[in-house]
Amino acid sequence: MASVKPVRDACHPAPDAVFLGVDGGGTKTAFCLVDASGTVRARATGPGTSPSDEAGGDGSFGTYPVLAEGVARVCAESGVAAADVTHAFFGLPAHGESPALTAALDALPARLLGHDRYGVGNDMVCAWAGSLGLASGINVISGTGSMAYGERAGRTARTGGWGELFGDEGSAHWIAVRGLNAFTRMSDGRLAPGPLADVLRRALGLGSDLDVVGRVLYGGLGRDGVAALSRRVTEAAELGDPVAGAILARAGRELALLADAARERLGFSTTEPVPVSYSGGVFGARPVADAFLAELTRLDARFDLRPPLYAPVVGAALHAASLAGTPLDDTARAVLRSPQGPPAP
Repeated sequence: MASVKPVRDACHPAPDAVFLGVDGGGTKTAFCLVDASGTVRARATGPGTSPSDEAGGDGSFGTYPVLAEGVARVCAESGVAAADVTHAFFGLPAHGESPALTAALDALPARLLGHDRYGVGNDMVCAWAGSLGLASGINVISGTGSMAYGERAGRTARTGGWGELFGDEGSAHWIAVRGLNAFTRMSDGRLAPGPLADVLRRALGLGSDLDVVGRVLYGGLGRDGVAALSRRVTEAAELGDPVAGAILARAGRELALLADAARERLGFSTTEPVPVSYSGGVFGARPVADAFLAELTRLDARFDLRPPLYAPVVGAALHAASLAGTPLDDTARAVLRSPQGPPAP
């Protein structure tokens, strides 16, 4: 659940209003500043944010410097001072998952902006706001991790997102771990060898198969490095590896189950249309996307699958305008959907 500040009744934003959206993530953090006409005044991309209970639990470990630099860049590019930002929304990883850390993250934007016209929530809110344009429904995220988040008539629901150790089903990390497990069984002879084995040998530069232990566990790959190996599982599936194909198909089914659990928590009946969208790089793997759609169709519900309307960072800016009580109108939203120059580096 997002931490937000009180807002006034909904009306049109002032012509000079500007809304800051921040979409944090483990791999990168995106920033954009959008004005009342729907024009993106500035964009920036920085490193991932890594909030932690370390450093006395103040939440600044790995987070504050990234946010400070990104906000400074979009303000400098747009010529808008941080103090003049009408409203902002910061979607940050781990928000809502630790009371002490959540309180620390809630306080960070005030240090950056110099005012309290902002909201803070988990980055899943950005993905939902962008994919469905703030409409009722559910967004399923599958990047390094996975989860689903939806809103309906004032209710919110989150499913998944329990972390790579015992959750994140259907995510890139989950796919990669199962691909690595299949590699070890192929190497042992417990599983018939397929293209996946050679694909991973090349990708990891293995001299012998046992080198995978040192390379993955002790070689500094980290969570993101392991997750990146999901692309090798997709490559093997494209080469006809049945085990890799089965891993991707199961990933799609697991992601659909996240959506169905969120549907039930939001109170959608099995006869009501349920808008569903998606975000995250894993959906770029055709076998995952196909299995996701097939499972949604098989489930006892009326899912209405929709392509994402906006990027999550734009969703964050839309959410900021809504929190301010001045949501962008249809004309401004149409401008936001039009090409507005190259993406940030």
